[in-house]
Amino acid sequence: MGEKGSSALSYGSATAVVTGASGFIGRWVARALLAHDAKVVLVVRNATSALNLGLDDDARCTVMQADLMRDNAAREVIASCRPEIVFNLAGYGVDRGERDEHVAHAINTELPVRIVEALAEQSDSTWRGQRLVHVGSALEYGEIGGDLSESCVPNPTTVYGQTKLAGTLAVARTCEKLGVPAITARLFTVYGEGEHAQRLLPTLLDATRDEKPIPLSAGDQRRDFTYVEDVAEGILRLGLNSSGSCEIVNLATGRLTSVRSFVEVAARTLGISPSRLEFGALPTRAEEMQHDPVSVEKLRAMAGWVPSTSLHEGIARAVHRFSGSF
Repeated sequence: MGEKGSSALSYGSATAVVTGASGFIGRWVARALLAHDAKVVLVVRNATSALNLGLDDDARCTVMQADLMRDNAAREVIASCRPEIVFNLAGYGVDRGERDEHVAHAINTELPVRIVEALAEQSDSTWRGQRLVHVGSALEYGEIGGDLSESCVPNPTTVYGQTKLAGTLAVARTCEKLGVPAITARLFTVYGEGEHAQRLLPTLLDATRDEKPIPLSAGDQRRDFTYVEDVAEGILRLGLNSSGSCEIVNLATGRLTSVRSFVEVAARTLGISPSRLEFGALPTRAEEMQHDPVSVEKLRAMAGWVPSTSLHEGIARAVHRFSGSF
């Protein structure tokens, strides 16, 4: 957990809408909100996907099925729920099979603006925190050198990064125009229980089923690995911030670790022999982002907190929960 822990967080029965609630990070944000006294509306495209979240037996939790690709869907959801705050974790393009540029633009760029516009119509709220926490991505920065601070000029090179950046900038413009308090939380390399099966840690976990060699890239690229439970806490902390400005905030640890080191720690935790780790057997993907350390000074100033779960602790927790004890 973070520097000060999360015991002081309270949403005091506020209604919080979570879009992308069935996704990896969305489900953790929903759980954290329930743990901190909120009433939560999970917005999912397919209601059956919500059954896997383990939240359907909580009376404070409501599942709402909606196709957020529809022009009026965000307005209908917000008009129905009248939430104090929306956490927008809907996104398209992280998984390798998500390559439709039209869908990427609709979900990553257009939807966040529709959420802001819908919140502006609900002007009777007495909520003192943010009305929207929009989740952005490190890939918005793209190919730039030096430490990554929020004041850097981005240069995204992927469709996902480009459409996410367009959404972040559109949220800032629209919020300023309509007077809706909002924050964009830029996430980096998030890991933990619930990751897509193709990601690094689930791949290593799956490799424990046999004794075959594990082909890997050289692993020289460095990442700011952030444990998902810390990410959820940071998102909630930013939601309680009372600043009225439309800020962009890096949500990361501020510490870089090579992919190779991450694999080696995970392998020791999982009992995988180092001899099975074939570093360099796979090429580094062209879209792999290279960057210097991530600045977290704005996060520290706005949230009074930065993630501090160590890599060893985070991987151990994730492995425990992947194993069915969550």
